[in-house]
Amino acid sequence: MFNQKIVVVTGGAQGIGKGIAKAFAQADGTVIFIDRNLDEGNKTLDELKQQKLNVQFVQADLSRLDEASKVMKSIADEYGKIDILINNAGASKFQSIWEVTEVDWNEIINNNLSSVFYCSREAAKYMKETGGTIVNVASTRAFQSEANTEAYSASKGGISSLTHALAITLGNYGIRVNAISPGWIETSSYEELREVDHGQHPANRVGKPEDVAKACLYLADPANDFVTGINLVVDGGMTRKMIYEH
Repeated sequence: MFNQKIVVVTGGAQGIGKGIAKAFAQADGTVIFIDRNLDEGNKTLDELKQQKLNVQFVQADLSRLDEASKVMKSIADEYGKIDILINNAGASKFQSIWEVTEVDWNEIINNNLSSVFYCSREAAKYMKETGGTIVNVASTRAFQSEANTEAYSASKGGISSLTHALAITLGNYGIRVNAISPGWIETSSYEELREVDHGQHPANRVGKPEDVAKACLYLADPANDFVTGINLVVDGGMTRKMIYEH
């Protein structure tokens, strides 16, 4: 499906990002995944290489504009283009509203939101001539919250708004921009989940990284070129379920 497509996945060393990188490689894409964690990045690279998948790993801190610009230019120079960008990199840090410092706030906003803008703009420079696709991973916390998640929720809500703004701005260049808002995606001990955990979802199960990866494949598929500016919720119906306390 993605033969001869250059696919860049940020935050690809673990969890959802790893699942996305693997899915695009299995669909014949040439995948370059970026992560700040060198050890986990190399571990994932070795694992996927052993599966004979066409993947490469680049270490970078994408919350910094200079690094985002440098890595996108390096990829475009080496491969001649960038076709698909999946902005998945991010961080979560939940703490009391009374304890959030300026450093804490900026850390989450820069890692989760600023990095999406930096990477999107820098990658789009190499998509302008031939078109491309950008998919931003937001969260259902963009429109519902638990207590003490202000920075994280703000960053994910920002991604949702940034997505439709970019879709309008970049549409004239043949670049589609969409978002995905995952719900509960278990990335470690799925077998340890309880029946009540699965039962919270109309789909009767907690999500897996593969669920988000399949949504990315759909949004990045050139056949779906009429889809842009949307935020696709992938949550097993959880946010559509009314919850009352009795």
